[in-house]
Amino acid sequence: MEVKACGICGTDLHIQAGEYLVNPPVIMGHEFSGVIAEAAPDVTEWQVGQRVVSLVYFSTCGVCELCRSGQWNLCPQRKSVGSGANGAFARYVLAPACNPRLLPDNVDFIAGAVVEPLACCTHGLLERATVRPGDLVVVLGPGAIGLLTAQIAVAQGAHVVLIGTAADTDRMELSRRLGTHDTVAVENDSPKALVDRLTRGVGADVVCECSGAGAAARLGFELVRRRGQFLQLGLFGKRVELDYDQAVFKEVDILTSFASTSASWRHAIRLLEQGKVQTRPLVTDVLPLDEWAAGFERARNRQGVKIILIPA
Repeated sequence: MEVKACGICGTDLHIQAGEYLVNPPVIMGHEFSGVIAEAAPDVTEWQVGQRVVSLVYFSTCGVCELCRSGQWNLCPQRKSVGSGANGAFARYVLAPACNPRLLPDNVDFIAGAVVEPLACCTHGLLERATVRPGDLVVVLGPGAIGLLTAQIAVAQGAHVVLIGTAADTDRMELSRRLGTHDTVAVENDSPKALVDRLTRGVGADVVCECSGAGAAARLGFELVRRRGQFLQLGLFGKRVELDYDQAVFKEVDILTSFASTSASWRHAIRLLEQGKVQTRPLVTDVLPLDEWAAGFERARNRQGVKIILIPA
């Protein structure tokens, strides 16, 4: 595939910092869109020039119970584009013929580069957790993953509260424009007071931790209701301290979510095609690939939301 756009992911920052296992030397980049540039002679389902996005699994063992049940994201021998095999911070990227998915006509390449993180969020919120109409869903962390998760929860009919810090003012305003009902900066207001008011003291039905910050996860344990759900989407990159007794006393269902599945990609593309989720407004920077260092620096300093690199 010829890469038209590739996003900088939080995982890429963890890789750069030595906090995520890779198979060096390897080209990074896994959030991408592009066109089919060439296909092997035995590949008949794809045509040169088709606009696509792509799953990120370059290879799996194919025989373990997880692979045979379609859970390739959990295969112990999985190699992914951008970490185990060369990725999309390049002009071209190679992938198995089973990976591409057609990019809807109403989605441009820039917005398409954000389908991969959207698929990770649909996996977590629609496949791992259960969100019902009328639920109160708390999203911790207004980064790209948090902003996407909030939109999915709104599309499910939930009332969504997004929690960030005073430095996240612009991100939380963007989230409100995209449908989030309430936002809270922890330095200015009490998230607990707001959740108690909205639920008459019961607590949130679902808490989604999207920041990868230990303090946010500890707050999530405080906000979730008895027998509620706590979903960990963000990667910490290091060990964190949590008070699990809070969760035990409430009989909280603690759920984790890693990467994506084929079904979650289908959900993500449909939500995008139907206009129920928007990815283009999250893109704040579009840079040429040779300015990758500046892009990584902006991402690490939380400047902007989603930063896209263009190889051409």
